[in-house]
Amino acid sequence: MFQSSPALFDEVCQHVRQSSLLTSVSAVLEWDERTKMPAAEAEYRADQTTLLSGMIHQRWTDEAFVAKVSELAAGPLAEGADSETAVTIRRLKRLVDKKTKLPRSLVEELARTAVLGQSAWEQARRENNFAHFRPWLAKTFELKRQQAEALGYKQSTYDALLDDYEPEELTANVGRVLTDLREQLVGLVAAIRASSRQPDTSLLSRNYPIDVQESFGKEAAAACGFDFARGRLDVTVHPFCTTLGPHDCRITTRYDEHFFNAAFFGILHESGHGIYEQGLPPDRFGMPLGEAISLGIHESQSRMWENLVGRSRAFWQHFYPTAQKRFPAALGSTSLDAFYFAINDVRPSLIRVEADEATYNLHILIRFEMEQALLNGDLPVADAPAAWNDKYRQYLGIVPRCDADGILQDVHWGAGLVGYFPTYSLGNLYAAQFFATADEELGGLHAQFARGEFLPLRNWLREKIHCHGQRYSAAELVKRVTGRELSSAPLLAHLRAKYGELYGI
Repeated sequence: MFQSSPALFDEVCQHVRQSSLLTSVSAVLEWDERTKMPAAEAEYRADQTTLLSGMIHQRWTDEAFVAKVSELAAGPLAEGADSETAVTIRRLKRLVDKKTKLPRSLVEELARTAVLGQSAWEQARRENNFAHFRPWLAKTFELKRQQAEALGYKQSTYDALLDDYEPEELTANVGRVLTDLREQLVGLVAAIRASSRQPDTSLLSRNYPIDVQESFGKEAAAACGFDFARGRLDVTVHPFCTTLGPHDCRITTRYDEHFFNAAFFGILHESGHGIYEQGLPPDRFGMPLGEAISLGIHESQSRMWENLVGRSRAFWQHFYPTAQKRFPAALGSTSLDAFYFAINDVRPSLIRVEADEATYNLHILIRFEMEQALLNGDLPVADAPAAWNDKYRQYLGIVPRCDADGILQDVHWGAGLVGYFPTYSLGNLYAAQFFATADEELGGLHAQFARGEFLPLRNWLREKIHCHGQRYSAAELVKRVTGRELSSAPLLAHLRAKYGELYGI
């Protein structure tokens, strides 16, 4: 029996920090895999990732380490609601309990499949060939079933996987949230589509040189608070953000010379993730108080900077003159009103990452329902493309032209990220509620944006959300910051006000 003491706590923390060093090495390999790695290297990279994943898992499940964490959790240092020591012990105990339920062989196979699955997905998407990805999709969901059974769950198999991204959340609760949003938005979207006011979106398909898109996107991200001295921007197939160390946050995007929205709003989205990562206490990196509490809270930051800031009129009152100078052929003679309306066009679309605010959650609902069906075995993998198309016809009234624009558009399933998608919708809800509170407390955000003042919001988020790490659960954090439970009301109020004005409804 160990003696629960500050010395033991320090010993456990040192072990965790060393494990985090290995995790950061794995993150470097993953970033390289998705940005720079030659396709032919996938097999060897899978071997590297498998080895590292096994080593990291072994450290987290080492019997002596687990015993020390259990001793701390049963001792006086774990007492107290908000103390750093108590929170750290409780979070580590929860994590250790989950990891010890997973056999090392399964952890290694999941890691290997994620690398090879992503490689297969990239080729399948490029060639519009679902058959090439199908065996990897089947293997991924079989491994995820094994993972869920090993972890255990309260109500449904999906609960075990959702918990990895949104701790303590339940599938049934998320289902109710998404269904409620769908019902609330159906009438709004119908009224928008029936309006005689419609934007000219062709202006977004003019020529936007890629090098200028990159420099303009970086300028906007920096203005919002992303620190390029502690991060960088690169190109990938499917945009993401990853943190390789306490002062090394990488964001990515993809460019289309004839579509402005893809790269620019992708950069704002990923820089929102990056701003959160850079706002976490660097001296707690790898420890619970230096890590994000949930993917839903993480997504609230990216969706806030992408939509509530980046698609606001006030944002463009400041940035549009610069955009006209950077893209004179495309925007030189286009009014701010026309541009603002175009970037806020609402219409059913095929690509989730380019969807408007009003229809976005329907994309998430489709994936959420399909993940559960694939996981439970109710939907055979071979039938997945047809099921995807049917759901797009049912929820959005459109059908993908090809699988590359359909079931192959997202990297998540290739990367083994099953249970991730619902956090996007939770992020939309969190974002609207946080933003409404910040607007009230900071005395009018849009007036600040119009003057080019974005750091007050960044600093507010850092003080209210980022600096706490995992001190509070997502639900506790929302209540602490906004004074009320999570509600769909702020998001719906934002959407109705914004699109009511644009479309005259």
